[in-house]
Amino acid sequence: MTQLILILAIATAAGIAGTGLGWFLRFITALGRKGSTELEIKEMLISAREEAEKIIREAQQESKESVKKSSDKIEEDEDRLQKMEDRLVRRETILDKRQIDLDEEEEEIKTSKIDLEDKTKKIDEVLIKKMNELSLITNLSEEEAKEELLNIIDKRYEEDLLIRIQKLERTSKEKMEDRAKEILSTTIQRLANPVSSDVFSSSVHLPKEDVKGKIIGKEGRNIKTFEKETGVEIVIDESPDTIMLSSFNPVRREVARLAMERLIADGRIQPAKIEREVEKAKNEVNNIIKEQGESAAFKVKIFNLDPKIMLILGRLHFRTSYGQNVLQHSIEVAHLAGMIAEEIGADPQIARAGGLVHDIGKAVDHEVAGTHVEIGRRILQKFGADEAVIKAMQSHHDEYPYETIESVIVQVADSISGSRPGARRDSVDNYLKRLEDLEEIANSFKGVSKTYALQAGREIRIFVTPEDINDVESKDLAHKIAKRIENELSYPGEIKITIIRETRVIEYAR
Repeated sequence: MTQLILILAIATAAGIAGTGLGWFLRFITALGRKGSTELEIKEMLISAREEAEKIIREAQQESKESVKKSSDKIEEDEDRLQKMEDRLVRRETILDKRQIDLDEEEEEIKTSKIDLEDKTKKIDEVLIKKMNELSLITNLSEEEAKEELLNIIDKRYEEDLLIRIQKLERTSKEKMEDRAKEILSTTIQRLANPVSSDVFSSSVHLPKEDVKGKIIGKEGRNIKTFEKETGVEIVIDESPDTIMLSSFNPVRREVARLAMERLIADGRIQPAKIEREVEKAKNEVNNIIKEQGESAAFKVKIFNLDPKIMLILGRLHFRTSYGQNVLQHSIEVAHLAGMIAEEIGADPQIARAGGLVHDIGKAVDHEVAGTHVEIGRRILQKFGADEAVIKAMQSHHDEYPYETIESVIVQVADSISGSRPGARRDSVDNYLKRLEDLEEIANSFKGVSKTYALQAGREIRIFVTPEDINDVESKDLAHKIAKRIENELSYPGEIKITIIRETRVIEYAR
């Protein structure tokens, strides 16, 4: 029992001692932390003071620099203002001096004017006095004396004056003729275009001899379809690997050539394919016409023409006049007119434009009534061409008076181009006119859909609409056309008239 109490007492004493020791250690730790915090605070205060002093020093330095810059700028401004003020003072001094000089000159001028007026007055008085004295001596007035003097001079030098006038007229005429010859010869020499005549057939190369059979087709249906769609005659002779496409119309011939070359390259030649290729070729030829018109305007440096005028102009690429290509002739006339205008001081732009479009009416003269000059005027007026250009082109065949110098120039240039050796052939133009008249006569009858003149005008093939004309009426139509050709046209030999009436029925099985 006593031992237990002793143990409890020892344990209690130990607990009290431990608790006291714990409080003592905690107290010591707290004192240590407090000292450390105070030390950190002191260090922060010292660092803050140093930072503040640094910022103050930098601010003072920046302030000094700013003040220095401001002082320098103020000094520069003051110097500039001072210099401006000095210049203004000097300028004012110069102006004052000039004003003084001007005032002095004005005074001198006034004085000189007064002196001049006095002298003029005295001279007039002396002149009047002398004239009066002369009138008293001669008993003539001033006008009578003047007239008498002129009469004496006229009588004395009349013969010399006539001789001089005649000599001047003769010399001037000779000089003008020489100058005109010089201008024309120089112009012709500067434009030395080659002259070539158009042909009326085209040859197409065949890769194999058996292609001729495909072109003819079963019972000749391919060649018939091709000639119907193009209006061109296919000539298949003994020439190896070659066929000929013959037509007086170069547009049709070009369409036929393009279509035939594509059909041969494709190898599939049949009526439906022929129709498609001919249509494609027509579209391509239309594109060629557009390009030719634009190219012609570009060659002669005319850039303000309406696109529709250039499109009509391009059709002249396939038109000939007396064997001469009309588009090439128009370009040549434009160049000649421009050169002549430059030589004599006229407007070369108007002259070139008038020369380029002077034959534009020939592009549609087979479709529209009237001369090609009148048709051309209507085309240019419709599409807003310059009035000066219309006046320049309308007189080249003397249908209208020469209203401007450019109209005379275009007429001269047209004559030069057409009269060059080898440029034109009258027989070719008459031949083409006869073929066009043949087609025009046939197309004038009701029920005719297409007409083509073939074999150099010895045959015309007429395609009629089967719904409008039956077989019996076809025979009567051929007779009427033959009679009208006999009455209206002159031609060698005989002309074969072929009426073709085709009924095509298409149905689809679905």
